[in-house]
Amino acid sequence: MNREELKIIAKRTGWLVAVFLGAALVISAVESKKSSHVSELDIVVKPLEDGSLMVKPEDIRNSINRSFGFALEGLALKDLEVDRLEKVLEKDPLILNADAYVDARNVLHIKVYQRQPVLRVIDQNGLNYYLDKDGFKMPLSRHFSVRVLVASGYIPPHVPDFLERKRHRVKDIFLLAKELMDDPFLHAMVEQIYVANTGEIVLTPMVGDQKILFGPYRDSAEKLRKLRIFYKEVIPYKGWRKYDAIDLRYRGQVVGR
Repeated sequence: MNREELKIIAKRTGWLVAVFLGAALVISAVESKKSSHVSELDIVVKPLEDGSLMVKPEDIRNSINRSFGFALEGLALKDLEVDRLEKVLEKDPLILNADAYVDARNVLHIKVYQRQPVLRVIDQNGLNYYLDKDGFKMPLSRHFSVRVLVASGYIPPHVPDFLERKRHRVKDIFLLAKELMDDPFLHAMVEQIYVANTGEIVLTPMVGDQKILFGPYRDSAEKLRKLRIFYKEVIPYKGWRKYDAIDLRYRGQVVGR
């Protein structure tokens, strides 16, 4: 065997040794990491659009302690179930999503994203709840009351499939609330939706004492278009006190009373 062949063999042997040593170091580091423990929890709740917190970090910590039966600080990393932790937190109806990970210092980071309410409902039995943008039912927060459109009156109890039903009053007010939210001008003008026992809808503006007679939930886009024109082209000349009611129920016209 000549010198060149010996060099090639030595080079290959050195490469294999380096690979084995590297693998051993990685395995050792992984095992060492698994045998270490959670040093602390860093819990962050992303605020809602108005900066409010319906759920606070201490609520998250209490929920974890209740669900797992113990605090996670000091838990061995090999026993930490990150997926389970995220699923536990996402069962809270105020929480849309939760992300968790452990950093190099063994700090367990938890970031929570809240559901954004778009409508507060007070049904005919006096029960209060929020609906988010997807129609998901949310309880009220014990920390903060979010300023959103309020719907009250003869509203039946919530059912999970209300959006799938052909007709349902909760569906009517939810779809109307979304249309109002999508219109920055009207969203700033209307603060309440009232449903009469006949199903007729009455809107309450933030400015002025007049009632907006919307009628049943149909032709909503046309009715809101007429209301927008009335506020922009009639009210500035007639004044807010001129009318007790703005009636949108008649096709092709707005009746001011």
